[in-house]
Amino acid sequence: MNKEISLPDIQAFVVIAREGSFTKAAELMGCSRSYLSRQLNQLEAQLGVSLIIRTTRAQRLTQQGEAFYQQCQQSLNKIHVAVNQALESASELSGPLNINCVGGYIGETLIMDLINGFSRLYPNIEIKLDFDSRRVDLISGEFDFVFRMGSLEDSALIARKLMDIEIVTLASPEYFKNHGRPIHPKELKEHACITGSIKNWRFVSSHELAADGSALAEDIQVKGPFSCKNGHAMVNNAKAGLGIVRVPVMYCLDEIKEGKLLHLFDDWQAASVAFNLIYLQDAYQSKKLKAFKEYVIRYFEKLSSAKLN
Repeated sequence: MNKEISLPDIQAFVVIAREGSFTKAAELMGCSRSYLSRQLNQLEAQLGVSLIIRTTRAQRLTQQGEAFYQQCQQSLNKIHVAVNQALESASELSGPLNINCVGGYIGETLIMDLINGFSRLYPNIEIKLDFDSRRVDLISGEFDFVFRMGSLEDSALIARKLMDIEIVTLASPEYFKNHGRPIHPKELKEHACITGSIKNWRFVSSHELAADGSALAEDIQVKGPFSCKNGHAMVNNAKAGLGIVRVPVMYCLDEIKEGKLLHLFDDWQAASVAFNLIYLQDAYQSKKLKAFKEYVIRYFEKLSSAKLN
């Protein structure tokens, strides 16, 4: 067995194992499936063991593959941390900080205000901010932190909840005049809905109970003539009377106050969504990353206190 194991081959194996698919892994790493397959074959040949059993329809880790994956994932995290620490000055917070965030009001207003304040405190840290809602691979090192709404599936990452975002369902007076006003979520199936990435809208009753005693919930599959992943565009579309929209309330506070958009379903609410700061599980987090994480937490704690007062 050749003991000169290639680190890129190990990195490729970790991504393949984590994603559960050669296709998804290739998309994340920006290469072809056949190239990843060659890397995996080479790694298995060097180790002398089978790591992944693949068929035309599925793949799964072998027992040796599962154990190797767990150890490699932890080791790659430590290598990533070691490189960051080596690049930093021991006495000064400096160097690049790469952040990914959703756009719209949250990214362009809330997170930009946060970053402006952080930059004034630490002018030697070079921040690169990317507004994008695509799935990103933190282990690859492309980003240090990601701001996202919703739940987290990857156990290799930490999601620190910063706040709950209230979700509202709205339409313009013009839309109600032309199409009628639905009084129950089930009626949304007969209406034009302005959608983002989520087409299934869940509503929870404020007064009706299900058989198990929990609040009654309705899941409605909606559709409409306009779909967009930008909250401002969705709100503008709704203001024009083109459909019913469901967005975070912070996107449309002025429109609600001015009566340009009106609430639906007083007895049915959309569940709030967690807004998270996501980062790698890291026992040796660099000073720069720790400073940003702690600043973000303090910023949102102050924001929550201001809302309560």
